[in-house]
Amino acid sequence: MSLTDKTFIVTGAASGIGRAITLRLLAEGGRVLAMDTDEAGLDALCKDEAKNGRLAAFVGDVARESDVAACVRRTAESHGAIDGIVCNAGIMKRLPVEELSYEDWHKVLDVNLSQSFLFAKHGGPKLRETNGAMLLVSSTRAFMSEADTESYSATKGGLFALAHSLAVSLSPEVRVNAVAPGWINVSGEELRPVDHEQHLVGRVGEPDDIAHAASFLLDNEKAGFITGQTLVIDGGMTRKMIYAH
Repeated sequence: MSLTDKTFIVTGAASGIGRAITLRLLAEGGRVLAMDTDEAGLDALCKDEAKNGRLAAFVGDVARESDVAACVRRTAESHGAIDGIVCNAGIMKRLPVEELSYEDWHKVLDVNLSQSFLFAKHGGPKLRETNGAMLLVSSTRAFMSEADTESYSATKGGLFALAHSLAVSLSPEVRVNAVAPGWINVSGEELRPVDHEQHLVGRVGEPDDIAHAASFLLDNEKAGFITGQTLVIDGGMTRKMIYAH
C-alpha cells in the first residue's frame, strides 16, 4: 500500500471524522500523531488502536501557535519526516449574530481556520522535504447555510479559499486540497427515514466516507495530479433543488 510507513498528523483525532481518518491511515500502513484537546479521547483511541508504535497522541490546542509548533517538532523528531497533515479540528458556536460575542467569533476562527495557516507555517518546510500533502476539512457550509452559523460558515468558506491559496504557495513540492463534508453522522445517533431519503444516495454520511476520501487525497500515487481542489462529499445534497409545495 502506498501509504505504508508514511507519517501523518491528524487534528481533532479523538472522535468523529478525525478519528475515522486516523484509523484509515493506520489501516493503510501509515503512522499517525493524533492531536486533540480531549486527553481522555486520545487515551481511548491509543488504547483501542495500538498499532506497534504507529500511533501516538499529542494533547494540544490547534488555536495556540506554540502547541502547533510543538506538535510538528515532536512528529519530526520521532519519525524524521512528515508526509501529510490533516487539519480537521473544528468547533461551532451556534448563536444569533447579535448574541455572538467577539471573543467567541475569534475562537471559532482560530480553531477552524487559523490552525491550517499555523500548520502550513510550521509544517510546510517538512512537507516540502517529502513532497507531502495537506488536507483541510471544510464543509458544505462553505456554500450554503443555516441560521445562526455565521462564524462556522465563515471559517469553512475560508478553508475553501485557503486550500487553493496554499496549493499555489507551497507548489510544486506540496499538494494542498480540502474536503467539504455534508451531513455526517459523527455521533452514531438513530436517524429518521426522511433524514436519509433527502440525500441522493439514500443515506446520511458516515465518518468513514470522509476517511476514504482523505486517504485518497493524501496519496501521491493516486492523487498526485490533484491540488488546490475542494471535494464535496455530501451524498448529493447540494445538487438537489428543493421547492416548497
